[in-house]
Amino acid sequence: MLNRISLRQMEYFVATAESGSIINASEKIHVSSPSISAAIAHIESELQVQLFVRQHAKGLQLTPVGEQVVAACRQILGQAGGLYSLASDYSGAIRGPLKLGCFPAFAPMIYAEIIYGFTRLYPQVNLQFAEEDHQGLVEKLLNQEIDVALTYDLNINDKLIQFEPLASLPPHVLVSESHPLAEQVAVTMEELVDYPMVLLDMPYSSEYFISLFRERNLNPNVQYASKSADVVRSMVANGLGYTILNVRPKSNYSLDGKRLVRIRLSGQHRPMLLGLSTSKVGAQNNVTEAFMSRCRAYISDQYIPGMSAPHFFDPHITHNDGADEPDDGEKSQ
Repeated sequence: MLNRISLRQMEYFVATAESGSIINASEKIHVSSPSISAAIAHIESELQVQLFVRQHAKGLQLTPVGEQVVAACRQILGQAGGLYSLASDYSGAIRGPLKLGCFPAFAPMIYAEIIYGFTRLYPQVNLQFAEEDHQGLVEKLLNQEIDVALTYDLNINDKLIQFEPLASLPPHVLVSESHPLAEQVAVTMEELVDYPMVLLDMPYSSEYFISLFRERNLNPNVQYASKSADVVRSMVANGLGYTILNVRPKSNYSLDGKRLVRIRLSGQHRPMLLGLSTSKVGAQNNVTEAFMSRCRAYISDQYIPGMSAPHFFDPHITHNDGADEPDDGEKSQ
């Protein structure tokens, strides 16, 4: 019976199950909604079961049998991908599927450049891309839904996840150009604490930012929060408060065109480490290893794709005299 259900139809079904709607799945895998609907209808017809029920508030929900079918499809797709990996490992060719995950705060800066170079070098690799918060990426790694993730070193269970650091991202302060602190070269946590804060509210990330204050027995005045780094930057640019971030985009403007000022955070603070996470369950195939090798070659403390020069955060450089030349993301005096 299964020979009448194609691997591609299974991929469409699994994408819909993971996305919660056909429209979201269409955007994720770049396949038209009618094609996905037809694939799901075909699987239901072949198996004589209903895979989804529609709930008004939650979208498409898997039926009990749908839960079992999606698990079986994932297993079959994994085995099919393993055939390509097996052939690749034997022949030495880099080809087959590669399922990548990336933290959304830096996906726009890093992934496009890394993927562009990788796909030109290895055109026979079929890339699948997932953006998730840190918690979601870890879950996908453990469920073998992705092969490797570019993410932070937060809350890593080293018994289950292997984390390889590539670059250090110290925290910095971001304010609008009209903020009272905008003319300062550096600020302390004590100076920030009474001003309104806009928090990047993602799992583990928000705890990290709050911990910077708690380590000094301070409580930040969080007035606004968002799960989107772009929304946080726009709120800051519009004068709703300051924020603390680790990524440093080359652009010093928010998406609505307002200028942002980045300020050094005085004192010693634990940086976030940007790196590669993989599951310790099972060995990595040569496609995954090739991608990881590409990341090692193009991401370091000296250079991170899409981010401004790291000299602004070098603790050995003196900033309080304003003598250093600012990069295009640093405040100009």
